Amino acid sequence: MLQRVSAERRNMLQTETLSAHPVDEAVRESVMKALAEIEEKHDVRVLFACESGSRGWGFASPDSDYDVRFVYVHCLPWYLTVGEQRDVIELPISDELDVSGWELRKALQLLGNSNPTLLEWLDSPVVYRQDDAWVGRVKAMQSGFFSGMRVRHHYLAMARKNFRGYLQGESVRLKKYLYVLRPLLAAQWVDEGRGMPPMRFAELVEGLVTDATLRAEINALLAAKMRAGEAEYSPCWPGIHAFIAERLARADAEIEHPRPWGCRVELDRLLMQTVTS
Repeated sequence: MLQRVSAERRNMLQTETLSAHPVDEAVRESVMKALAEIEEKHDVRVLFACESGSRGWGFASPDSDYDVRFVYVHCLPWYLTVGEQRDVIELPISDELDVSGWELRKALQLLGNSNPTLLEWLDSPVVYRQDDAWVGRVKAMQSGFFSGMRVRHHYLAMARKNFRGYLQGESVRLKKYLYVLRPLLAAQWVDEGRGMPPMRFAELVEGLVTDATLRAEINALLAAKMRAGEAEYSPCWPGIHAFIAERLARADAEIEHPRPWGCRVELDRLLMQTVTS
């Protein structure tokens, strides 16, 4: 019994170690300053801001940049114009920061369409700012609009594209293995009826990879990626490569998923209440 508990404790500690989401405090200050400047320049209010990309997934390299993503709302007059207006705010990408955000109406439309990127943002382990009431309402709604079919297709398309494009040579970039493994496991998570996959890669591995040898190889790859630079190459990882090829070969089988049951009137109501508050 003690041996089993100790093994479980070791696995938990390993998962925590291989799921790091470090944010340098100086960078956090830069992010907060950038968000404040965006609000002032564009006359908007940031409702939610988080870390996306490798730091959100938990496999950032020492030289990974910071992918800051946010949702914002304009003042009421912006929503009362006839012409279409830009619904994205993007700052010039620097060596360290990549900052961009979606306008509220756009974000709620994407929520209604079960957009996996937005759903990932809401599960980010690194949140810079949030309106607690707004985030609470959105998270309460998201399960009603979740489409297993759409999310599954999104992740499988991503896995196939990266596999064909980056994993066919004798030497491959470490990060590209993770860019295939993560969406492939996310699709498996959906197919098993578990709902929206967790953003953190280590949680996907912990929950889905039962083969001890394969898990050890994945954890070794993950540890290597977190030590190496973003552009680091390595020889092929045979066990991981075989796992990916086998899963992709049988991923075409159609799987039934429950249809979303969410009411779009609730999205309209949230839009109106947020804009007028």
